[in-house]
Amino acid sequence: MHIIAKLLYIQASPRGERSKSSQVAQSFLESYKEACPDDETIVLNIFDEDLPSFDGFTVQAKYNIMHGKEHSDEQRAAWSVVERIIGQFTGADKFLVSVPMWNFSVPYRLKQYLDIIMQPGYTFGADENGYFGLVKDKPIAIIYARGGEYRPGSDREAFDMQKKYLELAFGMMGFAGINSIVVEPTLQGGPETTEKIMQAAIEQAQKLARNF
Repeated sequence: MHIIAKLLYIQASPRGERSKSSQVAQSFLESYKEACPDDETIVLNIFDEDLPSFDGFTVQAKYNIMHGKEHSDEQRAAWSVVERIIGQFTGADKFLVSVPMWNFSVPYRLKQYLDIIMQPGYTFGADENGYFGLVKDKPIAIIYARGGEYRPGSDREAFDMQKKYLELAFGMMGFAGINSIVVEPTLQGGPETTEKIMQAAIEQAQKLARNF
């Protein structure tokens, strides 16, 4: 019997339908909907979201928690926004992320989102043995799009701070066995090459979605 689940799709490109990562993610979602028609899908486009700046009262609220101090009214109000965003994240059962490479890493809005949700006591903890994740036993798929090519073992692999960073960030929060779909290169080799790359990525996404 299929247990109804909630899928959170984190879309990290502002380019809409022109985004290669979003196009592949859309194919994933369509196949997922066919396989799990009763599941709920929440689309979180981080460029459309009103994400709070992590500064001022919000930063102080975090440190007050870490040091066991009470919040002021301003800090409590600021932190309640952070808790709402974290709650949406931790309340999901499955996760899909689509992300382009910007300057060898991730878009600044995705970094801002992760800075909000990666909080001790909420998504990770720490003890004498180091850090441990609190978001466990939940599947995640990440679709990476890059204009260039950064294959493992190549001379350009060291430039890839996109996949490395997200695997570290989500791994720290407790995700294991991250499903990765890498769409590269999208700006080299001409339209025919790009079309073949996209078709292969879409097929991979559709197959993954049917068993996600």
